Amino acid sequence: MTEQYQNGVSAHTTYTTPKMAAAKEQDIASLPLSMKSILRVRNQRSAYSPMREIAGFQTCHGHCLQNGAFELPNGINFTIASTGATSVELVLFKRREAEPFAILPFPDEYRVGNVYSMIVFGLDISEFEYAYHLDGPYDPKNGLLFDKNNLILDPYARAVAGQAEWGTRRMRETGYRGRIVSSNFDWHDVHSPHIAMQDLVIYETHVRGFTRHESSGVMYPGTFDGLIEKIPYLKDLGINAVELMPIFEFDEMRDTRVHDGNLLLDYWGYNPVSFFAPNTAYAADREFNNEGNELRRLVRALHRNGIEVILDVVFNHTAEGNEDGAIFSFKGVDNSVYYLLAPDGTYYNFSGCGNTVNCNHPIVHQMIVECLRYWVIEYRIDGFRFDLASILGRNEDGTPMHNPPLLESLAVDPILSNTKLIAEAWDAGGLYQVGSFPSRSSRWVEWNGKYRDDIRCFLKGDSGMATKTSYRILGSQDLYRPDERGECASVNFITCHDGFTLNDLFSYNTKHNEANGWDNTDGESCNHSWNCGVEGETDDPEINNLRRRLQKNAVTILMCSRGTAMFLAGDEFGNTQFGNNNAYCQDNEISWLDWSLLEKNWDLHQFFRYMIHFRHKHPILRGHTKPAESRFPETSLHSQTPWDAHYLEDTRVIGVTFAGRNAEDTEDDIIHIVMNSHWESHQVCLPDLPEGMYWHIAVNTFHGPENDCIEDIADMPCSRSGIIWVQPRSVVVLVAAKHE
Repeated sequence: MTEQYQNGVSAHTTYTTPKMAAAKEQDIASLPLSMKSILRVRNQRSAYSPMREIAGFQTCHGHCLQNGAFELPNGINFTIASTGATSVELVLFKRREAEPFAILPFPDEYRVGNVYSMIVFGLDISEFEYAYHLDGPYDPKNGLLFDKNNLILDPYARAVAGQAEWGTRRMRETGYRGRIVSSNFDWHDVHSPHIAMQDLVIYETHVRGFTRHESSGVMYPGTFDGLIEKIPYLKDLGINAVELMPIFEFDEMRDTRVHDGNLLLDYWGYNPVSFFAPNTAYAADREFNNEGNELRRLVRALHRNGIEVILDVVFNHTAEGNEDGAIFSFKGVDNSVYYLLAPDGTYYNFSGCGNTVNCNHPIVHQMIVECLRYWVIEYRIDGFRFDLASILGRNEDGTPMHNPPLLESLAVDPILSNTKLIAEAWDAGGLYQVGSFPSRSSRWVEWNGKYRDDIRCFLKGDSGMATKTSYRILGSQDLYRPDERGECASVNFITCHDGFTLNDLFSYNTKHNEANGWDNTDGESCNHSWNCGVEGETDDPEINNLRRRLQKNAVTILMCSRGTAMFLAGDEFGNTQFGNNNAYCQDNEISWLDWSLLEKNWDLHQFFRYMIHFRHKHPILRGHTKPAESRFPETSLHSQTPWDAHYLEDTRVIGVTFAGRNAEDTEDDIIHIVMNSHWESHQVCLPDLPEGMYWHIAVNTFHGPENDCIEDIADMPCSRSGIIWVQPRSVVVLVAAKHE
């Protein structure tokens, strides 16, 4: 067979089909973007002609450099690579049929190295689903699990069939199958807002749980479209980024259990089935061959409203589990390549979920890079939060690497150059790298677990926390040196999906995960929480007022801290999980946001809204200003006495001042925050201001809903004496202005 290569694509001399000779630009428009660039450089007269008939289908050699399955103008290209397989078969099914209608072995001439690639003609993409059989040695102790009888899902599948019905499917019993996706979405000239990292206020949410509760009032609860219906709410709240918990295709029916009569599912979705495919159960409509378009509509709508989209991605493990788990994709393609294996062939479990992906193997490394590129190109995703990201830095023997090649590749990749890279800098194997994540690039930022823990401890009044808390508020430069990690390496959060909600943080001393069925042994036991005197809900107004104040203290500190602010959806209106700090399996009222609380806790919502807008209004809180013309440095620390930062073990009053000048302003922007975590009130002396300026109280969390935050500076109480009383367990924010 004579074969030429142009721009990495095989060009057979037999490409003479008249139908292909007439191919237009609109034909190419339906291809994946990575193929468009290749095919447009080819002569439009080129065509794909059958070379060989297999199982009744005309076929020819395919595009070896393009992994996965995709549509060409007159055929379907199928490409899969395996280093250990001895033969591969393409298995075709009619939609929803149990038995295949055709099995096509890849002939030797369609194999280049370890890559099997074939174009099949005469297939209608709306009519079929596909998978593979891979044959080869079966030797589990040496990590080889080839079995020709296993139905294997394409690791690069752009959609997984049969997954659209939430909570009812059993595809693992018959094997997962891929579907072909047409890429023809109209973005309407809507582009990413491209917001600077330190300017983001990130809203972490679960697509299903956000609107599944009947109180959400949306037309399409629990879906991408349901989230679109809530965009006006998000925009009014002031957040400018949503971080979506896993939306890669996962099977919520994996490891289902019944406990106390309740069906427990894999609700969170941290067990991916396919990295390239969106979860079709999150779509309101069935999207045969257009899977992902509803997600694209969501991204487009959020971008139109100035809100970025960050995906929580799980590359550290898969749903195939350990040696007792299923074989449905990566295990059957190349088990010893895709997973970290012990010498006896069992699985290293640094993820806590049965297996660990071999991220720094060159083939897996390549797949992860291609996957993230795909989500950026085809879905215009703005950033990624990497679950258990320390695993991405482990070597093939499981040891931590000093300079992991995958992390470096992601940091310098040109397609990902404007994409946020956020690391959860720890894993379940005991590797904790907050402040020491192994990347030399300032492109990587981290979920700052030490910010969460230190601020929680300070808020509940622990001793010895003043110095650590001041570090956290000023951007954790003790963890992230600005000359190495930039000015915004810290993603600050007090709550996230994993742990107590903000309401529960001040309502429970201990976790209450009995509903999970593990005798309350699961979930984190050290929560740095405080129930304020009563465990759980109470009618005591004094305790409820204290809890509300502590929640407002938390969001005030969060929105006045250097770094990127993030909080958990529902915290802004007091959502509760009833003390469950590990609701991963609860597809019910425990996890779903109860929107009726928005009316009940309207004052809390309005306070959240105020503090978010306050952060946007004052760039000095985020580090975006010129130096102040007054004597104030950009940041300074105080106690009850100005300029005194010699904190003692029992110090519970901290003062932080930010000062600078915005480009458009004619006077300095000076903000002073006083935090009192003590159970007693304290007199605090404020730093002297330039002549003619006075301190005005914008926020005082001790006051009731009518007076705890004030929008107009003319209405703010003015401290003419420079001395204020800060009440027990409260936070005061003051703004300098010339108005008396």
